[in-house]
Amino acid sequence: MNCIVCMKAVPSTTNVRMDPVTNTIVRDGRQSVLNPFDLSALEVAVRLREHLGGGVCALSMGIPDTERLLRDALARGADRGVLLSDRAFAGADTLATSYALACGVRHLAEGGFRADLVVCGKMAVDGDTAQIGPELACALGLPCVTGVEEVLDADARRLRLRREVDGGSEVVEVCLPAVITVVKDVCNPRLPSIAGVRFGQDGPVEVLTAPQVGADPTHIGLAGSPTQVLRSFAPERATEATRVAGDAAAQAAAIIELVERGA
Repeated sequence: MNCIVCMKAVPSTTNVRMDPVTNTIVRDGRQSVLNPFDLSALEVAVRLREHLGGGVCALSMGIPDTERLLRDALARGADRGVLLSDRAFAGADTLATSYALACGVRHLAEGGFRADLVVCGKMAVDGDTAQIGPELACALGLPCVTGVEEVLDADARRLRLRREVDGGSEVVEVCLPAVITVVKDVCNPRLPSIAGVRFGQDGPVEVLTAPQVGADPTHIGLAGSPTQVLRSFAPERATEATRVAGDAAAQAAAIIELVERGA
């Protein structure tokens, strides 16, 4: 089973800087790590390869420094890495990002690496949209199962999965090829072995530009993003407090008055 794992570089700190012009996160790479949800997705793919054979490719879109993080993915079990890196990709929202990743998946297929399964983390810890997996599935015309908590069974033609739903979980089967998104607790990501670290240093990581993957310039970056952040700011936190005296009825009446005044 050939798996492509979509991986994202996210800030390793809560001190995130925003570009005042584009209102997007400044990604300089110096304090970036692989998204924890995507590490779990990688572990799912590596375990499937160990069970069924095939290959695992880590796919990401980002600045050139993201290659360093893809080499960490190689150290953790991926066979190869592909980085989509081009200034034309900058400022992309989730729709433009999923389109670019779909171009990367198709490029890999044209090169002989046809994916049976695309695995994504449920969400990225810097955006929390949980949109990339479903949008990528739509762009590729594939079925999608979100919020996978456990892979119950797998063969070359289908997966049997347990996924989270409101109030519990359900067991579903999906035919391959498909896209799935996994929760962080689907499994414990392995630590790199010594052999893995050595492979990560020299293993194959291909860096591709937008023209190389056949991306339409009108569908990528800010130009291809139908949604944009108009303003970002840190919320103001008031330190004043209002003491409400009296019995329960008087306090309730006072609180209602405060709420109506917007205090």
